[in-house]
Amino acid sequence: MSNKESDLKEQFKRALISTAKVISEDYKIDIKKIDKDSNSKKIDFFEVTNLSNREDFIRLRAEADSGALKKKFSNEEIFNKNLPKNSSCRSLYNIAEKIRYEVLGGKMLKGIGKNLSENYKQKINVTHKNQLKNKEDVPVTKAFELYMLNKFFNLKLNAESSKILSFWEKDFDASIEKHINFLTKNMENQNNYSSKFSKILESMDVLSSNNEKNEEENNQKNDEKDNKSENNNDDKLDGQEKENKQDDTLSSLDSGFDLNDQQMDEQFEDSDALKESTENVLQKKILDNVDQNYNIYTTEFDEIAKAETLEDIKEIQKLRKNLDQQLVGFQDLITKLANKLQRQLLAKQNRAWEFDLEEGLLDSSKLTRIIMDPYNSLSFMKEKDLDFKDTIVTLLIDNSGSMRGRPITIAALCADILSRTLERCAVKVEVLGFTTKNWKGGKSREAWTKRDKPKSPGRLNDLRHIIYKGADVQWRQAKNNIGLMLKEGLLKENIDGEAISWAFNRIKKRKEERKILMVISDGAPVDDSTLSVNSGDFLEKHLKKIVKFIETKSNVEILAIGIGHDVSRYYDKAIKITDVHELGDVMISQLSGLFEDKNKLH
Repeated sequence: MSNKESDLKEQFKRALISTAKVISEDYKIDIKKIDKDSNSKKIDFFEVTNLSNREDFIRLRAEADSGALKKKFSNEEIFNKNLPKNSSCRSLYNIAEKIRYEVLGGKMLKGIGKNLSENYKQKINVTHKNQLKNKEDVPVTKAFELYMLNKFFNLKLNAESSKILSFWEKDFDASIEKHINFLTKNMENQNNYSSKFSKILESMDVLSSNNEKNEEENNQKNDEKDNKSENNNDDKLDGQEKENKQDDTLSSLDSGFDLNDQQMDEQFEDSDALKESTENVLQKKILDNVDQNYNIYTTEFDEIAKAETLEDIKEIQKLRKNLDQQLVGFQDLITKLANKLQRQLLAKQNRAWEFDLEEGLLDSSKLTRIIMDPYNSLSFMKEKDLDFKDTIVTLLIDNSGSMRGRPITIAALCADILSRTLERCAVKVEVLGFTTKNWKGGKSREAWTKRDKPKSPGRLNDLRHIIYKGADVQWRQAKNNIGLMLKEGLLKENIDGEAISWAFNRIKKRKEERKILMVISDGAPVDDSTLSVNSGDFLEKHLKKIVKFIETKSNVEILAIGIGHDVSRYYDKAIKITDVHELGDVMISQLSGLFEDKNKLH
């Protein structure tokens, strides 16, 4: 193997492992351990053996993605628990589970879905020389994989693949078609999905021992043919020709796959984007044990968006100017509030210093020693790191239609004042918003309607969760985004429970010791589409359970500000304001009280 080929393989292998770490959230994967320990099962889903053409790159990327998704989404205990008793069905059961976690990965990140789709397209484009005349000519596993790809992965089949599937499609449809709605809805619930599929497969009994033997024999024959073909081709090339061929291939691959630019692919350009996309699929799993009666019809159309992507720059700047104009009348009040809140918070810090250090700030109190004895060395001091500074506040704002006008303006003021003030106190602030993408249920309801409106679908609307300001972003960089709250077309329905779950998931992952979640809303959760097909208190019950869990079983401190409405029936710590003039005293008293009790345990 030439050095150039070896370097390319090593570089690509590192890229795949880096990708797998991020997807699987298993950051203990170590390339050195893999190289030294051939039996390592840390990352057993790909092996970089051949990079002779573009198809090899696509295949390896897809295999790495698939293996990482298996680690992330597939629980081995659940998989084994629901394993079909009939061993002849297990190969199909494996395929069904593989498609499940790959579909979830495709929803999580478009880049992953693209890799998997391209790889499957490559596979189905491989021509079969043998004429297919009847069912016996087609391995059932091959047909079943095509069926699953077509039904669940929405992969379009070519003429030859359609012909392969045609021999078995009626058998599959007879047993699976009526359960597709249930299986699609339960993609994220592995136990429900695999249990149902196990029963379906056993009732089908499509695999017999003869089929398995025939399939194994066919696979062995094909492998032997492939090996013979490769050996014959290799024999035709002498050593020099092989080397020249490899160099030409690697050169073409280098030009087509610049690993420096494409190492992590477009889906991994921004690790924050990866985390947000992951949350879009999995955020209902955050507190999955909190409220098992709460279900979601589909998360397919949900969205987590950065505010700057929802409107063009000119419109966002225009909305910010509008907010600034409304701030003019409160400018003196805001300055006083900011200064007062800053003094209150800084007073809680109990600043402490370390003295007699070799470097730091000059300790002027020790200068008299130098005057008395010039041979005395200078003394320095340094401020101690304080727990108070290690704090994050998440501000979660209701962006529903009922907040239009003065309520949303007050909420935007809250976000603006808090961000500026707490930033001056070395406290990080994240500003989030929640609404829905559409009125009347959007695409989620359309999908529900197309599937004959199954009863009690659960949450039935397309969520839109908005990041106005990230915790690590400075206020001046995000201040225009806050003005976007004033855009009336953005404000639709409010599903508070899931929004709080999302905000809680974001803040609990932070490294700061103190975590404070402040919710600003105008009352009860409302979504007409959801409530029209579920019980009237469906969303309200969920909200109460989520808040109760955070208040009693987490280290996140949660409080709520109700704008014009009393929200104390949902939150233990809740206050009501009707005007921005009340905002100062509310924020100062509530935040000061929280910072005062640092050792509070729930």
